[in-house]
Amino acid sequence: MPNTKAAGDITEAVVLAEFLRADFPVCVPFGDNRRYDLVIEAGGRFLRVQCKTASLTSDRCGGKGCIRFKARNGVHESRPYRGQADLFAVYSPNTMQVYVLPVDEVPGTDVWLRLTPARNNNQYGIRPAEDHTLEAWARQV
Repeated sequence: MPNTKAAGDITEAVVLAEFLRADFPVCVPFGDNRRYDLVIEAGGRFLRVQCKTASLTSDRCGGKGCIRFKARNGVHESRPYRGQADLFAVYSPNTMQVYVLPVDEVPGTDVWLRLTPARNNNQYGIRPAEDHTLEAWARQV
């Protein structure tokens, strides 16, 4: 497992490549002092993209049915991205997929995407991962 900096670099590289593969122009901001990692052009607009790495998790999903990412930055002080980025592009090394979610549509804490249906078939408050793939998002733009 790479260190967190290397994991973040890998995530950014994968996300950039997948947006290009999906035919979205990508711009890379100069320097590391922005609250977003990439800018894409979609639907005639420029969108700021914050890249995140997801981990496979058993909490809240039972078994290994979810991936999770942190929709904030900072260890001691939680800093959400609202107003500073437009999209999260989340790479899961476990599924080898990129998922896209609008920053304004997720909580400023942790976000879970369900890989498998709930055992009790509950749909309330569930974010199916398949609904948030880059391909699914691109069809809506």
